[in-house]
Amino acid sequence: MKIAAVVLSLLSVVAVRQSHADPAASAAALMNRLVGRWTMTGRLGGKRTIHDVAASWVLKREYVRFHEVSRERGADGGPAYEAIVLLSWHAKTSEFMCLWLDNTAGGGLSPQGIARGPQSGDTIPLVFTLSQRESLHTTFAYDRSADTWRLTIDDITDEKSDRFGDVIGGQIPSRGRKSFSVELGQLTNDEQSM
Repeated sequence: MKIAAVVLSLLSVVAVRQSHADPAASAAALMNRLVGRWTMTGRLGGKRTIHDVAASWVLKREYVRFHEVSRERGADGGPAYEAIVLLSWHAKTSEFMCLWLDNTAGGGLSPQGIARGPQSGDTIPLVFTLSQRESLHTTFAYDRSADTWRLTIDDITDEKSDRFGDVIGGQIPSRGRKSFSVELGQLTNDEQSM
């Protein structure tokens, strides 16, 4: 009995060390928690908002792709906000990389459109460097006890921080489990069935 307890203790220490020794596996596990259908509520740009998000692994599980759509509508009847986001782990530099394309101003396919940041526990802190004076600090923080994500966006200009966004994302249970009704705006049929 004592030998079994010692063996189990040693195995748990080895497992913990292996998870810390393999940052790519730890990053993939954290990214996997982003996959699914989410409803995000909170404030963006000083306004209350609700966004629906569909996230899935793409391109042989190299990236998590988000399709984010606001429930608010623009003057043209389309979503007031829509984004396609790609998140990946870059093994050579041991950091996350993120491409964020949205309908606000374009310009995402530029060096400023790529954010970087190292994993910090259950947090993915990303920095978009817009100029020598300005950067956007976009942080995904996972709360294991609630199974939710908090997304904060801080505009840092001349070392002064201004909170642009603070939203909480809760995952929508998949079909077959307890579910609740939610309008998914402009998400595709594939994204709605995730």
